Amino acid sequence: MNVAGEWIGLGKVVALTGAGISTDSGIPDFRGPNGVWTRDPEAMKLSSIEHYVADPEVRRRAWQERLTHPAWGAVPNAAHRALADLDRAGLLDAVITQNIDGLHQRAGLDPARVIELHGTIHETECLQCGARGPMDDTLARVRSGEPDPTCLGCGGMLKSATISFGQQMNMTTLTAAAEASMYCRTFLAIGTSLTVHPAAGLVSVASKQGARIVILNDAETPYDHLADELIREPIGEVLPALVESATAART
Repeated sequence: MNVAGEWIGLGKVVALTGAGISTDSGIPDFRGPNGVWTRDPEAMKLSSIEHYVADPEVRRRAWQERLTHPAWGAVPNAAHRALADLDRAGLLDAVITQNIDGLHQRAGLDPARVIELHGTIHETECLQCGARGPMDDTLARVRSGEPDPTCLGCGGMLKSATISFGQQMNMTTLTAAAEASMYCRTFLAIGTSLTVHPAAGLVSVASKQGARIVILNDAETPYDHLADELIREPIGEVLPALVESATAART
């Protein structure tokens, strides 16, 4: 851990964060022993663009799930705050997140440094005209009795502004993530199973360019063989300690 802290202290750090960084905030992961999809395999359909577009019942269930999504009551935890501290210390280039909860920004991280690979649950997007708007406004319509609200502009199908399975990713966002990974000095993979691509492939991008790879995750990943250091300790404990060590070395 001390070695990883030294690497972080050199600056030009990029972090890739997955669901594991937000579990301490009360947001369950998807694939873990108590994950959303582990407990309810049918819930995977809610994250499939094919099922979402084809089945009105899937959309209705998705809107009901959004009403009670744990992100609405979640607050940033120690790991989110640690990355914000790293940013304030001038050591962080970017946080590339697979999460849609917005907790990095709420922790005080500069929004310009957050690359949301899978979008955000805080906005809606029309699949027909591309118009975006506040999720709160659409959820108010659901509460008022619209089980499957449509775009107020064109009447098209609405969904959260997140990337579902089978849905094309935003190439500008993906390019920004790849460039950040290519030019970093240390790459932290935090709380991610590294099984979803193209996000997982960013580890290889960073490694091929000579970056130190540090993986903080409670289970094995397909990219562990590229890691210069593997850490299995609780993220909410180890990440703040690493950041504290790195920033203290600069003072």
